[in-house]
Amino acid sequence: MGEAQTAPRGELAIRTVARPRDTNAVGDIFGGWIMSQMDFAGGLTAWWRARGRVATVAVQSMEFHLPVRVGDLVSVYAEVSKIGNTSITVGVETWVQRRLAELPGIMVTQGVFTYVAVDDQGKKRKVPD
Repeated sequence: MGEAQTAPRGELAIRTVARPRDTNAVGDIFGGWIMSQMDFAGGLTAWWRARGRVATVAVQSMEFHLPVRVGDLVSVYAEVSKIGNTSITVGVETWVQRRLAELPGIMVTQGVFTYVAVDDQGKKRKVPD
């Protein structure tokens, strides 16, 4: 992982609390739940940039660095990194604040998601300038 990153990249997209119902068999928060939060945050960011509906088309990378625990305050940050004709690539980071620790806390996951702008019929459309 290299040198520890001390601040999130991008803007805060969503914030939630990890709950017991989101745990895997060993009691950590399920990776699929984290990934869904990241996709939601990235999708919101792409939606704002596309000025309308988007669909997830790819997850280029996903790295889980540390577990998320029940009760962690989960903050997901997102930043547009590339805009194509119909697509938007978004870097997404998940940070947690554990029990009264200072924000932003520690980064636990990061990934790169790609979305495509779509119209009301689900057909690709151009991303506005």
